Amino acid sequence: MQIFGVDIGGSGIKGAPVDLDRGELAEERFKVLTPHPATPDSVADGVKEVVGHFGWTGPVGITFPGVVTGEATIRTAANVDKDWIDKDARALLSGRLGGLPVTVLNDADAAGVAEMQFGAGRDRQGTVILLTFGTGIGSALFIDGVLVPNTELGHLELGGHDAEKRASTKAKEDHELTWEHWARRVTKYLAHLEMLFSPELLIIGGGVSRKADKFLPLIEGIKAEIVPAQLQNNAGIVGAAMRAAKAS
Repeated sequence: MQIFGVDIGGSGIKGAPVDLDRGELAEERFKVLTPHPATPDSVADGVKEVVGHFGWTGPVGITFPGVVTGEATIRTAANVDKDWIDKDARALLSGRLGGLPVTVLNDADAAGVAEMQFGAGRDRQGTVILLTFGTGIGSALFIDGVLVPNTELGHLELGGHDAEKRASTKAKEDHELTWEHWARRVTKYLAHLEMLFSPELLIIGGGVSRKADKFLPLIEGIKAEIVPAQLQNNAGIVGAAMRAAKAS
């Protein structure tokens, strides 16, 4: 069974049909740059371009980098235009896609759902936290395999700032941090999370998960097991498609 997934990020909008039996992309993903400013209309145009690239005409799952209520209303927009707040994302995106059935969920939640089903969190019980490091830091919290949605733990305070302003991949790039310096910031963030939630497993996702060997060995003093996401930066696409299949 194939369903289309789209992952809206702070830097790119990417998507592909997903083979839900295997939890893998059925075709090579297509990506466009996230427009700036990332207004609802301009982002919707980007989603339309990604879906249209494949000529897809079925249900579409779409992630969003912020809090998404059960009715697909956007509540926060830290890394996209503030005009998204209080928008009905499902109505907007479905309309732009010619009325195709659309499901919308938080981007890190989508990645987490995929990793728990097909990746590093498979068959894991207890408290599991997936973190996506990119433009910001997304989070997905699971208790015995059940998702606690919209946790947004990247906005915990770290050194007087939102954690994602100090420890995201964008912060590493903006401040030209070495892997060692960045790993120290990530360690402080993970220690804070561990103090609050005592997870058994921390899954590190986002694009930087492809380079896990560069920084994971530098993280010390964390009691939880720390592993890279197995689906890497495709997890959001897979999770979006999973949620769309469940809704259809």
